[in-house]
Amino acid sequence: MPRLPPVYSDFFFSPLTEDVEELLGRFQHTDSVRYELFSSIWRETRFSDVFTGIPSMSEMKRFCRVALATAVTYFLPPYSYQIRVGGLYLMYAFYHTQLAEPPVKIRLALKDWADIQKFLKHSMEAEHHDVVYIYQKLVAFKAIHYTAMPHFLTFQKQRKPKKEPMCAEFLGRTTAVHELISADILEEMTNIQDHYDKLKKATVEVTCQVTMTHSDFVSRLKDTLSEFISWQQKNFSQDNKDKNSGNDDRPGEEESCSTRAKLLSAIKNKSYSNFQEANRARRHRQAETVDSSSSGPEQVQETVGPQKRRPPSLRARTWKSLGMVQEEKKLQAWLLSVPEQQERLSGRRTNKEAP
Repeated sequence: MPRLPPVYSDFFFSPLTEDVEELLGRFQHTDSVRYELFSSIWRETRFSDVFTGIPSMSEMKRFCRVALATAVTYFLPPYSYQIRVGGLYLMYAFYHTQLAEPPVKIRLALKDWADIQKFLKHSMEAEHHDVVYIYQKLVAFKAIHYTAMPHFLTFQKQRKPKKEPMCAEFLGRTTAVHELISADILEEMTNIQDHYDKLKKATVEVTCQVTMTHSDFVSRLKDTLSEFISWQQKNFSQDNKDKNSGNDDRPGEEESCSTRAKLLSAIKNKSYSNFQEANRARRHRQAETVDSSSSGPEQVQETVGPQKRRPPSLRARTWKSLGMVQEEKKLQAWLLSVPEQQERLSGRRTNKEAP
């Protein structure tokens, strides 16, 4: 009897992903990237018990690979910086609490190496020393396996790996707009605009009506940035998500449009499913009318034009020109013989019946 594969034989295990997202969600509410807070949450939830209850060592190694691959997913973009830090701490915790012997290493693909270097550089510039320390500890323990692909490539496995849906709350938002509006760039632009106006007035040849810039450019830019930030907070906040969940009971215009589109597509599928393409050897014949079996008011009927008539033969045209009527020979359907034998048999029968 063949051995049944475990339920976590794919690249990701859904119950484990849900638990990891709950753990990272609690770490996100702390608004901190300190390892001390993450370790306290890890001990409170007793997350190291996920490796217990697996008797076979082969299944244990397979589950450890799945757990480490799940942690690596949250360590890479497009998640926010705090979630990526939580993914790094999760990699460290999974590696040191796994029960596999020898311990399973963390697979980091070459295509993700540039993002990892940017993450470490940003952590060093922000002076998050515990983040850099945890990563250097993994490197010192030789826990990272630098590979070409993030997962094993084996035969008889799906070509496209399974991808878990991304949690919208963990995604990182663009901070370039916030940096632009909070920096001294707007003040510098205002000073440049004032200096330009003074130079224009000091120049006699250039009239005051000629201008190459907008006088209210800085104020308009500031209003636009403020409008974008308010729109971002309105659409991507958790409160807006809770409000939208209560309004799902009322059907809107989008639901009615989608229902109508589905109905039309169902009618078209029924119509096209009854169409049968004629054989290449029978396309010169007249096709039969196909009646659709759908109960709707529309019925699909495919008809081909009338059959092209053949011109009469030379013998038929000769008889017609001479004005003579060709006698049709009636052959017996049951008699499988040549016409000459039929004439002989018919002659014998007539002689016997004559007096």
